[in-house]
Amino acid sequence: MSKFLSTEAGRLDPYTPGEQPQDQQYIKLNTNESPFPPSPKAVEAVRGMEAEKLYLYSDPLCTVLNNALAERYGLKPENVISGNGSDEILGFAFRAFCGTGRGVAYPDITYGFYQAQTALFGLDATIVPLRKDFTLNIADYMDFPGTVVIANPNAPTGMMVPQAEIQRLLEKDPERLVIVDEAYVDFGGESCVPLIPKFGNLLVVQTMSKSRSLAGGRVGYAFGSAELIADLNRVKYSFNPYNVNRLSLAAGAAAVEDEAYFQSCCAAVRENRAWTVQALEDFGFTVLPSCANFVFAKSGAVPGGELYRRLKEAGILVRWFDKDRIRDYLRITIGSREQMEALMETLKKLLRK
Repeated sequence: MSKFLSTEAGRLDPYTPGEQPQDQQYIKLNTNESPFPPSPKAVEAVRGMEAEKLYLYSDPLCTVLNNALAERYGLKPENVISGNGSDEILGFAFRAFCGTGRGVAYPDITYGFYQAQTALFGLDATIVPLRKDFTLNIADYMDFPGTVVIANPNAPTGMMVPQAEIQRLLEKDPERLVIVDEAYVDFGGESCVPLIPKFGNLLVVQTMSKSRSLAGGRVGYAFGSAELIADLNRVKYSFNPYNVNRLSLAAGAAAVEDEAYFQSCCAAVRENRAWTVQALEDFGFTVLPSCANFVFAKSGAVPGGELYRRLKEAGILVRWFDKDRIRDYLRITIGSREQMEALMETLKKLLRK
């Protein structure tokens, strides 16, 4: 680090993204991207006139995209904000809704970005352990007075909290904000978006990186009351008014409108997930119940770190977290059937050794 780095920045423990190799061919099952290309309509939208307008700033209101999202989810445009991936929206939310006198609570095993944001903004965090079976029990959050953040389905476990349980949390204290991060909800979770009109203390964050095949487009969005969205825009316009580029706005709106393609991709992932779970269990793996586009599994024969390294040497990338409680687990993205079959063939060879 340089001599100019501030004391506050020096204390940061940055989020570590999954490996993105650019110079070697891998079967890439480590960052929960879609195995399918974007909607043909999204590709066509990027190739259209918007590409010729890149000399102009993008629309800071994200009008086309927000309108498409509002129509798709039965809300009004003032209930929607779009961002440069859901990470940016989460960053806005941590800045807007946590701070002096209002801490934040989230599980000990969840998306690592929450911890990074807590450090970045110097927030008071309450870390709530998942239960022994890795389930999230809403009762553990009922008396927390600050902002609650729940990834649902959770990452890296893939496990889901029923909508009714989150509704109980919302009803218990209308003065407490609940942020539900639904990055993986389209693969079998139960969305809280239908609760938006009823609860002013609910913010739902989603992304197009997974189910809509736009990880490289960086399109995220959130739904909430008009007041919550106005709060987020207050942060946005203090940080990056033109936060979604022209091409991503066009691609995102087109992807939202291509419902048939979206549904077919999600169905294929769910089918491949079921096949993968069965194959892993046949190899003696313990696999947590997943509602996401990945599974969280451990072998009874090989430690997680060793298996991760051996798979990488064999040309397959998965995600391993060197952390207490989950050190023996691997998070495996659900890819195409061909990719999952190749994974199983490789595992078969490795486990024989």
